[in-house]
Amino acid sequence: MAEDKYNLKNPAVKRILQEVKEMQSNPSDDFMSLPLEENIFEWQFAIRGPRESEFEGGIYHGRIQLPAEYPFKPPSFMLLTPNGRFETQTKICLSISNHHPEHWQPSWSVRTALVALIAFMPTSPNGALGSLDYKKEERRALAIKSREAPPKFGNPERQKLIDEIHEYMLSKAPPVPQLSPSQALEEQPMDMDGVTQASQQDSVSMAAGDGLPNHAVGDRVVEEEPVAPANANPAPAEIRVVREAPARGPNNQPLQGPEMRVQKSADDRLFTWAAVGLSIAILVLLLKKFLKSSGHGAVFMDGS
Repeated sequence: MAEDKYNLKNPAVKRILQEVKEMQSNPSDDFMSLPLEENIFEWQFAIRGPRESEFEGGIYHGRIQLPAEYPFKPPSFMLLTPNGRFETQTKICLSISNHHPEHWQPSWSVRTALVALIAFMPTSPNGALGSLDYKKEERRALAIKSREAPPKFGNPERQKLIDEIHEYMLSKAPPVPQLSPSQALEEQPMDMDGVTQASQQDSVSMAAGDGLPNHAVGDRVVEEEPVAPANANPAPAEIRVVREAPARGPNNQPLQGPEMRVQKSADDRLFTWAAVGLSIAILVLLLKKFLKSSGHGAVFMDGS
């Protein structure tokens, strides 16, 4: 980039050229950004999706517009690649953008802003301007698609720079990670509580009746009801919900189970009557003591 065609007396121009040199001398695998030859206040960039997130492996292009008062005023940011977190071709609202000039620090740079933008990707949008809240699986699909081709934007000069940045980022970006079985299970929209409860009930019925279907346990009949599998894999293990139903006779009338009456033994009855008699004796003694202490004992005895 020839510096002689720019006004080096302009503080903003001088600062921008310094950042261009720093960006070229110290490249990063996580991002790349360069200004247009004809307008160094407009930068094209691409960032790599943050690791251990649904954006990992994706390549996301965007545009930075630096103000004439840079670095004393913040830049504006626009994403060009569909990503599920920010709208495309819309100025996004971040604490490092021109939507919040009160937060901007002149010591910050384009590099600082790109690092912050990567950190913002997996955060909650909270209704911020230009934000989106796609599901993880949708964002992951967009991450895979973002690698196929760079976005189309602007005139040939812009497009050439976008294509060069994309090729560089593609050479540095790792492949999009595949979901582990545990992650896939976590993201399936299924009611795990119901499956857990069914498994517990199934285990109880297996222990009680040696795993035989439609068997009788005592005076109960256990029926097994098949439930649709929780996933669409071929030949899934069948999950069964076990419910109890009363046994039915020939006329489809529920059979009354035998009444379970526990006859008390003679010793138990004796112990109960002894306890009742002891309680009555204690109450009589307490009553006499009370009457005696209150001075009415003699009257009571005479009256009796």
